[in-house]
Amino acid sequence: MTTTQTRTLAAPGVDLVYDVRGPLPPSGGRPALLLIGQPMTADGFTALSAHLTDRTVVTYDPRGLGRSVRTDGRSEHTPQQQAADLHLLIETLGVGPVEVFASSGGAVTGLELVATHPGDVRTLVAHEPPINAVLPDATAAERARAAFHEAYQAKGRGAGMAAFIAMTSWQGEFTDAYFAQPTPDPATFGQPIVDDGTRDNPLLSKSSWAISDYRPDASLLTAAPTRIVIAVGEESSGTYTARTAEGMAALLGQEAVVFPSHHGGFLGGEFGYAGKPEEFAARLREVLEAS
Repeated sequence: MTTTQTRTLAAPGVDLVYDVRGPLPPSGGRPALLLIGQPMTADGFTALSAHLTDRTVVTYDPRGLGRSVRTDGRSEHTPQQQAADLHLLIETLGVGPVEVFASSGGAVTGLELVATHPGDVRTLVAHEPPINAVLPDATAAERARAAFHEAYQAKGRGAGMAAFIAMTSWQGEFTDAYFAQPTPDPATFGQPIVDDGTRDNPLLSKSSWAISDYRPDASLLTAAPTRIVIAVGEESSGTYTARTAEGMAALLGQEAVVFPSHHGGFLGGEFGYAGKPEEFAARLREVLEAS
């Protein structure tokens, strides 16, 4: 069994908590593999890490999430700040350039990291980055995002999550038919009906809008020495994050690489949204070894 060491990096404005599974420097001739998400924290990669024991794997809790407590008095989550945090983390590890698997909002951060610190990353696998700007219906996507935010503000987490799930499971562009739907019932999606009064959820509040508002610079990304792979889940076809992945891949002049399962295809069953972590790990290893 691979030993996990939990460490803390005292970065400007945050105590950044990260976990190292395996030796540093890595053995076996492969670089360290950094797994990043947003707003997901390190625990979301537990199942995937269990199938990557031949690698040194590093996970972390992004600034202001989970164990990484902010000291800067701010609440917004931006890819620029998170990329700066990751640059410091990679410098602290002292084993760069690293390989990166980045999920969802973490994939947006990964793209910003390559754009601003191209020497940090050998290969980036960016899995379903939610970037509105690469969609033909970007304005409608922003309207759909505003709708789940409004549901959250009006009725709480359950209503917000129901509207978010309805958005992210919708097939194709956000048309008039999408906006004509009735407000989804939280119970239909197994979400709580009672409003707990909080309005600081990083997914449902505006604190993470900078992630989906991100505008990738294709010239910086294609000029970087980093190999960038845009990934999409085989079960995600037609959904919002599949379309953003395909749009991002097209911006870089490539096609998205298909991975097993869905948007959370690397997850175990402990989160109620089980993917296929063993098959996902095998596909990730295959993609990384092709570099």
